[in-house]
Amino acid sequence: MKKLLVISLLFIGALVFAQDNKVNFVAENYTKKEVHIKMRDGVELFTAIYSPKDVSKKYPIIMQRTPYNCAPYGESEFKKSISPSETMMKEGYIVVYQDVRGRFMSDGLYDNMRAYIPNKKSKKDTDEASDTYDTIDWLVKNIANNNGNVGTWGISYPGFYATYSLLSNHPALKAVSPQACISDFFFDDFHHNGAYLLSYWKATPLFGPQKSKRTTEAWYKFPDLGTKDDYQFFLDAGSLSNLDKYYGKEDEFWQQLKEHVNYDDFWKKRGILQHLKTIKPAVMIVGGWFDAEDLYGPLNTYSTIEKSSKNYNTIVMGPWSHGDWARNSAEQVIGNIKFGDSISGFFQKNIEANFFRHFLKNNGKGENKLPEAYVFDTGNKEWKTYETWPPKNTEKQDFFLQENKLRKMGAKNISFQEFISDPKKPVPSFEDINQKGITPRKYMTDDQRFASRRPDVVVFETEILNDNTTLAGDILAKLQVSTSGTDADWIVKVIDVFPKDEPETKEIAPYLKMSNYHMMVRSEVMRGRFRNSFSIPEPFVANEKTAVNIKLQDVFHTFKKGHKIQIQIQSTWFPLIDLNPQTFVNNIFYAKPEDFQKQTHRVYNDSEIEFTVLK
Repeated sequence: MKKLLVISLLFIGALVFAQDNKVNFVAENYTKKEVHIKMRDGVELFTAIYSPKDVSKKYPIIMQRTPYNCAPYGESEFKKSISPSETMMKEGYIVVYQDVRGRFMSDGLYDNMRAYIPNKKSKKDTDEASDTYDTIDWLVKNIANNNGNVGTWGISYPGFYATYSLLSNHPALKAVSPQACISDFFFDDFHHNGAYLLSYWKATPLFGPQKSKRTTEAWYKFPDLGTKDDYQFFLDAGSLSNLDKYYGKEDEFWQQLKEHVNYDDFWKKRGILQHLKTIKPAVMIVGGWFDAEDLYGPLNTYSTIEKSSKNYNTIVMGPWSHGDWARNSAEQVIGNIKFGDSISGFFQKNIEANFFRHFLKNNGKGENKLPEAYVFDTGNKEWKTYETWPPKNTEKQDFFLQENKLRKMGAKNISFQEFISDPKKPVPSFEDINQKGITPRKYMTDDQRFASRRPDVVVFETEILNDNTTLAGDILAKLQVSTSGTDADWIVKVIDVFPKDEPETKEIAPYLKMSNYHMMVRSEVMRGRFRNSFSIPEPFVANEKTAVNIKLQDVFHTFKKGHKIQIQIQSTWFPLIDLNPQTFVNNIFYAKPEDFQKQTHRVYNDSEIEFTVLK
């Protein structure tokens, strides 16, 4: 069971700091208290409280609410590290961890992405906002030496609960940092634009079965596939319904995934973005440009708050995978690409600690040295600051997909490039056979040459660039396509093609070369049936030219002089996403073997890619 907990922590990007094994700083400098705080409806939530031993002054409270456990349990058992960072741990905060309702040592039933109740009419109307309010209220009234200011933070799912805390409206809540925050499970983690992320299937038990009692151990199990070759495993499995033998009906989340394949009320009411209005606490959104799990959440949480509130709202986006900023890695490497040294340490000391110190210790008084946007250029490999995100000095530029070229001028005559998409031989999403952890990550910067050389991937690229070109903002693929079938997925990848004389690096995999490296900068999928509505799917008319728009999340990347910008378009991306049968069925989870058909797809030359370009 302990191994399962370790895997769970890997999934959420748990905080890991280098510590001297002989000395536990936390045990030497903090006292620990464990309590069950009663919520308004009588349900009790387990809460671990770490307070500085130095009681000569008052401290702010910093809290994380989590579905992943508050281990180690027991007042004599201490975490090796507490607080968002080692810097803040040594500065001194009252640090609080809480198991959310229905998880581990807390009571009640767990509800995955529990829906917010805007107009509560009785004590029975509880949600994560009311639980947060009740917890904060208890803490400021009962914990000695607190200064009355509370902050929340969290990464991944705990990031969702940090966002949720904004809806609590407790007057003591002054600073909130949602990091890699989930915002909507139809667009984060398990789905992208309606396509089911099959690569997350193994993580399903984390959110599935209910526990029967208070527990410090995992009550869920991850499947034993008997192989490390995910591509072959899922290909052999065939229809998704054949995976039922691994998850029974007690796994509520698996049943929900199968039953709610469209963006229906089940998903809509669990989204949190629509409720982020008139926010008062200071907010610092943190995310990674190469976060394979939660990129949609941070960018859209920031932009939503920016449009609907007048509070202090800032965003930090670094060259990170999921949760990398909370680690103390000397070198920041994603896959084969190194982005620099001590990048996470810089963030922890100079950005994160400053944010919480300013609003929780200094009451928001004095000079705030943080900009609106602290963003890392992943091409030039350097930090930049801006007054807005995207920066004001950008413009939209359209590039046309024509005869394998990416051109600013469109041709008058309509032509197309076609390819055969075969669900029985799908395009791999990465070259690796065995991914680390239960979800893939490094593919976000992987070399894409293996895909560009396949006949079922069409490639368009610019000439060698004469000047640097910096993309700073979102990307919109405005495709004109057709299929001989009645359904299809459309995948768009934006790639930085390095020059042939690119120097080798020690980070490059032994089977690769940096010469002509095809670094993926951004990618996205659109399940074609949702091209007009995520709620009401509709088939394609066979062989009829059809518009499919795909929004790719923001980038901040400089394509250097001597490089090329490349676009790859394909219709399978396996096993990252599940297989589209390419014949329209009501529910792909229950598609039959005969539904999976080879089809001919066309990409027409009036298709465009709209970039946000820094002037």
